[in-house]
Amino acid sequence: MTTVPTFKSRVLRPIDLARAVGLSAQAVRNYEDDGILPPAVRSANGYRQYTYLHLSALEAFLALARAASHSSARDIMRAVNSDRLDDALEVVDTVHSQLLKDRQTVRTIQSSLAAIDSEAPGKQSRISTFTIGDLAHRLGVTSTTLRGWEQAGILSPTRHASTGHRHYTGEDVRDAELAHLLRRGGQRLSSIAMIIREIRNAGSTTALREATTQWHARLNEQGRALLRASGLLANYVNERAVPNENTPSEAAPF
Repeated sequence: MTTVPTFKSRVLRPIDLARAVGLSAQAVRNYEDDGILPPAVRSANGYRQYTYLHLSALEAFLALARAASHSSARDIMRAVNSDRLDDALEVVDTVHSQLLKDRQTVRTIQSSLAAIDSEAPGKQSRISTFTIGDLAHRLGVTSTTLRGWEQAGILSPTRHASTGHRHYTGEDVRDAELAHLLRRGGQRLSSIAMIIREIRNAGSTTALREATTQWHARLNEQGRALLRASGLLANYVNERAVPNENTPSEAAPF
């Protein structure tokens, strides 16, 4: 990694910015062309002349891309470079909102798994498949309730080819018992459907617990990355407010 010139007014070449952040010079040019970096001043012979301001923009963009996504980071930088700070901050708010939503989802799953662990396991049945009446009787609910859970995406019973009657497998019974438990705990049907779906994808509550722990760790990493990116973005916004310090100096040879 190259040493960046100390004076903010010093001229930086594309290769200087590239080396400072571990990219190629062409990537730097592409980012400028895409509006991620502010336009560079051109020398008499047409070469791009960057400054500390461009380095600040590049560092903010790369941090935002790691913390959120390339498209979100691009939209933020384009808005800032077009003096649309409100639009940029709206994208930042959207990223924070999604992170909060993901945290709430993880918390819901974790609390539900804790409730499942504290509940005595249901009695095993010798019946391989259940009718809707059988399952309703087993749980102590109505057939209408089971149909409502099906509409919410919690249950997915098979249908008899000729009669169209619902048939519930052992996995369906497990899902119904979990749904019954979570409903007693006050969970909404939409949340229960999400939890049941995650259990199916993970294969078991144990696998889901492990996956949720990893998800929680990734969210913490993303939160820290977003903090750092927000600081770099704030620095760049402040640097843009001091244009005289970011004008290339002709007395800075390379």
